[in-house]
Amino acid sequence: MLAEIISGNEISQDIRTELKLEVQKLKEKGIVPGLGVILVGDDPASRSYVTAKERDCEEVGIYSDDNRLPETTSEADLLALVEKMNNDPKIHGILVQLPVPKHIDSDKVLNAISPEKDVDGFHPINVGRMVTGQEAFLPCTPNGVLEMLKRKGLETSGKKVVVVGRSNIVGKPVANLLLGRGKNANATVTICHTGTADLKAETLQADIIIAAAGQPNMIKADMVREGAIVIDVGVNRIEDSSKKSGFRLCGDVEFDTVKEKASYITPVPGGVGPMTRTMLLFNIVKSAKKHNGVK
Repeated sequence: MLAEIISGNEISQDIRTELKLEVQKLKEKGIVPGLGVILVGDDPASRSYVTAKERDCEEVGIYSDDNRLPETTSEADLLALVEKMNNDPKIHGILVQLPVPKHIDSDKVLNAISPEKDVDGFHPINVGRMVTGQEAFLPCTPNGVLEMLKRKGLETSGKKVVVVGRSNIVGKPVANLLLGRGKNANATVTICHTGTADLKAETLQADIIIAAAGQPNMIKADMVREGAIVIDVGVNRIEDSSKKSGFRLCGDVEFDTVKEKASYITPVPGGVGPMTRTMLLFNIVKSAKKHNGVK
C-alpha cells in the first residue's frame, strides 16, 4: 500500500477561494473584516510569521492593522493597545504574536483579548465553550486537522483516534473536538504523552494517528497499522548542510517509511501548516459576520 498524500496546500487554497467570495459579499454590505496584529520586539521568526499572516489577509481581502512595537514596550502599554483594539469596531480579530519579551506576562495579555475577538481560540472562555460544545472560535491547527479529514471525506465517527501530544495548542483541543458529537467527530480518542507506558501498543490500535509531540520522526512504520490515516502536525528543524539555510523541516512522522503502510498521510511541509494559517482567516471572517449580524 502507498498512502494518498493529503495536501494542505490544495485544501487551504480551496478554502481561501471560498473566503475571498465571502469577503467580497461582506464588502458589498459595507463590512470589511479586520485583523489587529501586535508584534513586540524584533524576533526574526516572529517577524516572518506576522508578515506571512498579513500577506494571507491581503490575499483574501481582510484589512490588517499592523502594530510593531519595540522590545522595551511595557506590559501596561501593550495591555492598553489590546483594550483599544477590543473597542475598535473595525477590528474583528486580535493577534498578539508570541513569544512576547520576558518582562510581559503572556497569559495576562492573551486573557485581555476580548473572547469575541480571540481568533486564535486561546482565551479560556473560548476553550471552555469548545470543551462544552458551545459556539466558539476554534483553535486554528486542530480545526485545520478536522477540516482536512472532512474535505477528504474521511470518517471519524466510531473510529479509534490516537493523539500523540497533550499541548494546549494542538493535542488537548484536537482530542476534545474529535470527542464531540456530530458527523465530523464522534471518535473514540486516546491521548498519549511522555507518561504513556507503551506508545507503540497504543498507536497500533489506531484508525487515525495525529502526531503532535514536537519530536522529529518519532512515529515509525512499525508503530502504524496497515491502512491507518496519519496526520503529522509536527514541524521540526533538522540540521542539513546540503540546504542553503543549514536545516530542513521534518515532522513527527518518519514519512518515507510510514507512507508505505498508511492509507492517507500529510506531508511536512505542505500538510497541516497551511491549514493553520487559513483557519485563522476563516475565524476572522466568521467574527466579522458575527459582529455585524450576518448569517
